[in-house]
Amino acid sequence: MKWLYGILCLFFLILFHEFGHFLAAKLFGVKVESFSIGFGPVLFHKKFWDTDFRLSLIPLGGYCGMKGEKELQTALDTGTEINAESDSLFGIHPLKRAMVGFAGPFFNYIFAVISFAIIAGIGYSYYTYSNKIILADEKMENACTKAREAGILSGDKIIKVGNTTIESFSDLSEAISIRGGETTDIVVDRNGEMLTFSAEIELDKSTGVGKLGVMAESDSLIQVHTPHYNFFQAVGKGFTESAKMIHMTFKGISLLFKGVEIKNAVSGPARVTEMLGSTVKDGFSMGAKIGFISILDLMALISISLFIMNLLPIPILDGGLILFAIIESIIKKHIPVKIQYYTQFIGLAFIGLLLILGLTGDVNYFVNMIRGK
Repeated sequence: MKWLYGILCLFFLILFHEFGHFLAAKLFGVKVESFSIGFGPVLFHKKFWDTDFRLSLIPLGGYCGMKGEKELQTALDTGTEINAESDSLFGIHPLKRAMVGFAGPFFNYIFAVISFAIIAGIGYSYYTYSNKIILADEKMENACTKAREAGILSGDKIIKVGNTTIESFSDLSEAISIRGGETTDIVVDRNGEMLTFSAEIELDKSTGVGKLGVMAESDSLIQVHTPHYNFFQAVGKGFTESAKMIHMTFKGISLLFKGVEIKNAVSGPARVTEMLGSTVKDGFSMGAKIGFISILDLMALISISLFIMNLLPIPILDGGLILFAIIESIIKKHIPVKIQYYTQFIGLAFIGLLLILGLTGDVNYFVNMIRGK
């Protein structure tokens, strides 16, 4: 059942992306010939406002078919330049075409903002441990702890990591996990005295997660309540959390250049679907409110990833369309058809590589899960 939940969540995110393209195309005068919920054979269709709305067999997103999308291939086949009509994708001003391309990723970003705003507006409580720590090498043999090397001791309360205020062990885990391979200042409260230490955060290259070598004190369980936000504060929180996620995503990408195993860093469609499905199933098992918040949080994170990935200036992605449109607006003419066509192979190769890495990572993930690792 969790796979069905995951497919439905991923389906919605992709469909929301395509709806952004649809609205922008309509706004800038591009005829939308078809808009499909799902892929593959059409099960049902109805024409409204010059658009053929379809329900297709395979529930993995959808597509927005705009007039003129195939003119590039037609021009190449006939050996001519693109001669687009005024209501086609290549017939509108290049900057308008760039906006049509940007609208899809932008809708993913807006979804994330709305999700984080809803979470902030609802509010929730959760259990975690206090910020009082125990050094890992006191509980586990052969544990390497960067905290001890820095001068931090068991019983210290960590109150700041870099510029991030720490109020619980959950805050500490999050702050440390994104700082792998970095050296940062850590402020601790030791019996009322504030001390600052410079600690090198270990980078676990198999997961990309930073480690300090500390554990939570088991008898310090606390309940944390999120602040109550009014409507405007919640919207503001939506924007700040989205910006935070974008920053964290880029930090995650930068870890690939620090030797992190890429097969573990890149998730394929199977793993993403499984994660979404598990989050829905496990979250709702703890109550409707927790389930709703959990799935919104993960879908927002994936939406931010879709936002960033689709804006990469790579042919066949939205970012490639935007890049070519901006170049055309500067040079005041169409980029030669052959250049556009052959650069698409670069994009196909890149996407193919990501797909292979993602599928390889998926296989390793599920094999290790079966083996109990």
